[in-house]
Amino acid sequence: MGEEDLKLPGGAGPASGFFRSLMSLKRKEKGVVFGSPLTEEGIAQIYQLIEYLHKNLRVEGLFRVPGNSVRQQILRDALNNGTDIDLESGEFHSNDVATLLKMFLGELPEPLLTHKHFHAHLKIADLMQFDDKGNKTSVPDKERQIEALQLLFLILPPPNRNLLKLLLDLLYQTAKKQDKNKMSAYNLALMFAPHVLWPKNATANDLQENITKLNDGMAFMIKHSQKLFKAPAYIRECARLHYLGSRTQASKDDLDLIASCQTRSFQLAKSQKWNRVDSCSHQEETQQRTEEALRELFQHVHNMPESAKKKQLIRQFNKHSGTQTPGREPSTPPVRKRARSRSFSGLIKRKVLGNQMMSEKKNKYPTPDSVAIGELKRASKENMNLLFSGSPAVMMTPTRLKWPEGKKEGKKA
Repeated sequence: MGEEDLKLPGGAGPASGFFRSLMSLKRKEKGVVFGSPLTEEGIAQIYQLIEYLHKNLRVEGLFRVPGNSVRQQILRDALNNGTDIDLESGEFHSNDVATLLKMFLGELPEPLLTHKHFHAHLKIADLMQFDDKGNKTSVPDKERQIEALQLLFLILPPPNRNLLKLLLDLLYQTAKKQDKNKMSAYNLALMFAPHVLWPKNATANDLQENITKLNDGMAFMIKHSQKLFKAPAYIRECARLHYLGSRTQASKDDLDLIASCQTRSFQLAKSQKWNRVDSCSHQEETQQRTEEALRELFQHVHNMPESAKKKQLIRQFNKHSGTQTPGREPSTPPVRKRARSRSFSGLIKRKVLGNQMMSEKKNKYPTPDSVAIGELKRASKENMNLLFSGSPAVMMTPTRLKWPEGKKEGKKA
């Protein structure tokens, strides 16, 4: 940005600007728009002119051919008094409105892009490309110039930025119809550079060394106006990561802007940023693959035949899933089991009846392993019967289970 108190061409110093602003504030109290500091209320009045010109862009020599001075004075007084103007009535010509818009910009206390940014715009014009050996060439680096203008526009005062956007949009649309109005982007730049970029009270002789840069810079802003009023791509990406915590797809223009920067500090910051972005995207992809694998695993368990193992796996899914089993609708919360008894009698019951209950459960829910073990036991029992059936001394008699005396007493207790 340079020094705070810049030495501007034409002798426009802080003192003259202070008195000019003071006088304009007095006029503002009487409802004056022309010559006053830029405000949102003033922009709202001037927007009537901009809106009308958007509908009459085919007029030949628009902004170059002067309008009628009497009609311009009538229109100027109406704007200063804050009255509604019917520009569609046919009383005013397009050249009257276009000339009055230039007069409004010319009477602002400072140029639309402010005195503070004057030297920054001169340096933007010197941004050139570098060759493979790192030497500066004479080819303008358009991507870096666009990014520098985006940053400067972000720190403009809000009224200046709003009016600048309205003005550049109008001039951009005018240049698109140059086959009708004979006004190219460079012709329009010659008309508006003194009001947008030049310091106040500066003449062409004062700016002899830089007048070409200023005019070319104004034409550049008109041609690329549709890209200049958004933040650079890396700032928008950092804002998304900070406020939203997610990464969105950037446009091709944004990616070109990022790739075009040549400074080491910018490349370092950019690499650190993309490392963070890549780590976030890698975590999201890993989480997504994990969820897909869990869904496949649950589907496989769900297709298994009914068994105790299947129920156990489903219970584990319900226990570790946190919210619900993958692929299933949310179910009602499970009923909490009653805590087991810790009494001495309960301990005896579990010791005595534990094996019997486990065998009943196995018979109730047979698994392939349990079926095979049962067959093996029956086969071994039949072999034993065949072995001892030939001996008369051995008799296999069924016995009944009896409670031991100690356990009976424990049960009664």
